[in-house]
Amino acid sequence: MNKLTDQELIDELRIRMMENKRALDELKSLNEKLKSVNKKLEESEALKSHFISNITNEIVNPFASILGLSKSILSVNKENWKKVFTMVALIHTEAFSLDFQLKNIFAAAKIEAGEVYPEIGKVDIQNLVKSVTDSFRIEAQKKKIVFDLRFEIPTGEENIFYYKTDPEKLKLILSNLISNAVKFSYDEGTITIRIWTENQGLSISVLDQGVEISDEFKKEIFDRFKRADSSITSLNRGHGLGLSIIKALLDLLGGSIDFESDKENGTVFTIFIPEAAEDEDSFTSSLNGNEMFFEDNQIF
Repeated sequence: MNKLTDQELIDELRIRMMENKRALDELKSLNEKLKSVNKKLEESEALKSHFISNITNEIVNPFASILGLSKSILSVNKENWKKVFTMVALIHTEAFSLDFQLKNIFAAAKIEAGEVYPEIGKVDIQNLVKSVTDSFRIEAQKKKIVFDLRFEIPTGEENIFYYKTDPEKLKLILSNLISNAVKFSYDEGTITIRIWTENQGLSISVLDQGVEISDEFKKEIFDRFKRADSSITSLNRGHGLGLSIIKALLDLLGGSIDFESDKENGTVFTIFIPEAAEDEDSFTSSLNGNEMFFEDNQIF
């Protein structure tokens, strides 16, 4: 057996020390990654716990209000009939909020389970946007907010612009955008909704003159369960699902969303949806000039 020279022994020790150092560095890096993953899991669990608590209140409280107001209406005398109108308005507000929140929860559950698919229809865009704004008009009137609807698309002989997309998903996307605009707008403000076509697709922007989105929140605005103000004393209802649902549904439709927010100009969200390529014969639903796809009095 050949003996190692002093130099060979030193070289061998140097190699082994370098291998040990590399192994320690890799172990340290792996440990840091595990700490980061564990922290994210803890944050996720905390967010989910907060979400469950928050959404429980937003489901239970409207139900309790509706039941209490309904009971009060039954006991109102004819002489105090004006009170009924006030209580009916409150019932509508609670029922509207509950219905909207449940739609978001069900949509989020389907997205999480991978059970959401495009259902393409021939949609009257102007009618769809109007139906969504009309459904939020009572909420807007409470803050003396007005809608400025700008339909910037040339229409045909029937004064109708049809577009191939998923009507229910587009309606939920717009409802969340308008709901946020009403929620964060200052009193007596204006919400401007623009609809136009570009790059063989449909663009819609929703501009409010309300609270500026903080730089910190801009980085995580489309994350689930994240809210601009998640404190229990927040005046704004909601559970942090709306924008994440919008992003997921737009991804499904091959679309995109951008936003800008500052103190001077307010906040504007702009969505882009390419027209679906399916043939008209394969549509699940369609509209013609004599049909109304969305009822004006539908509670969303």
